[in-house]
Amino acid sequence: MDPTATSPCTCFRLRRAARRLSQIYDTHLAPAGLSLNAYSILRRAPQPRLVGELAEALGMDRTTLTRNLKPLLQAGWLQEQRGDDARQRLIAITPTGKACLRRARPLWQRAQDEVEATFGPSPTARLNSLLDQLDHALDAGDRA
Repeated sequence: MDPTATSPCTCFRLRRAARRLSQIYDTHLAPAGLSLNAYSILRRAPQPRLVGELAEALGMDRTTLTRNLKPLLQAGWLQEQRGDDARQRLIAITPTGKACLRRARPLWQRAQDEVEATFGPSPTARLNSLLDQLDHALDAGDRA
């Protein structure tokens, strides 16, 4: 089989496109010292959240999230707190993290604009809608 041929595997195609998109966002976010992954985590922690809730919001498993939280906690952009139950871990953005996020927001917007300019506003909107539908269908399938 020709390794450059298009794969029939939906997951492969989605991941290949996602890697290319991530490179665009990572390049734009680099001046703020963030990757797209780090930016996404900071954006979803505006108030204290349980690690499990944050993982769910990001579509990550807890182990992967915990690994990704370490550099953000070390940088002082996030802080860990205990919940009402001492076993609960809450993650919250710090003032330093909020400042970093404010600096990163226009950089993220430039990446978003580049993707939309490259792919087109209408196809980008359709893609986002289809990805939301896929995510919802897969989530419903997990509960079935």
